[in-house]
Amino acid sequence: MRPMKQALYSSRTADKFVVRLPDGMRERIADVARNHHRSMNSEIIARLEQTLLQEGVLGDDQGLRLDSPELSLHERELLQRFRQLSHRQQNALVALIAHDAELAAEQA
Repeated sequence: MRPMKQALYSSRTADKFVVRLPDGMRERIADVARNHHRSMNSEIIARLEQTLLQEGVLGDDQGLRLDSPELSLHERELLQRFRQLSHRQQNALVALIAHDAELAAEQA
């Protein structure tokens, strides 16, 4: 198993930006974030990232684009859903998949 990259993101070093939200939007974001088991910040970041990726605004440092011809339909869906997860959830999912692969290899 490849070692996972250490996250460079830290809430202490991250860029900060104040946003003024229209009446009621904060509550709607909170509800959606809660339904996705994310913080409001993670929900907003995931949605901004998804939109920017779809529009091709983010550079190659974000990895494969969802419209890449190298991806199958299932891979696109998995990648899109994976990118919507928080970093903690992404790490947990990768660990779970790696653990399942190790168990399968042991049983073979």
